[in-house]
Amino acid sequence: MIQIADIREWRNHNVVDPGGHKIGALEAIYVDTSTDEPAMATVQIGLPTRQRLVFVPLDGAVVGPGYVKVGYDKALVKKCPAIGTDDVLPAEDEPAVFAHYGLTYRPGANGERQLARR
Repeated sequence: MIQIADIREWRNHNVVDPGGHKIGALEAIYVDTSTDEPAMATVQIGLPTRQRLVFVPLDGAVVGPGYVKVGYDKALVKKCPAIGTDDVLPAEDEPAVFAHYGLTYRPGANGERQLARR
């Protein structure tokens, strides 16, 4: 598992898919609020004047020199629900991100969000 303290050092490094294709730059890490383990990353994509952030799960991610390799293809990641570079993912939009990757969304017992930015 990728450690939070380690992954913060990789901010702005390339995020690549299993084939080594660059998706974008690592922007932030989101942890699962029930385990405090890294769950998703935001990746900055798009043209310099129209950049946005997309989410990608970190299950099976591998950190290498200057990159983080995720287990999802570039095309799938780029179609994920996105937010602006200065925005925060609204709690009501979290289920759509998980559904995009075929993952189960599990909010807290009192309806707390599943993801928290670190």
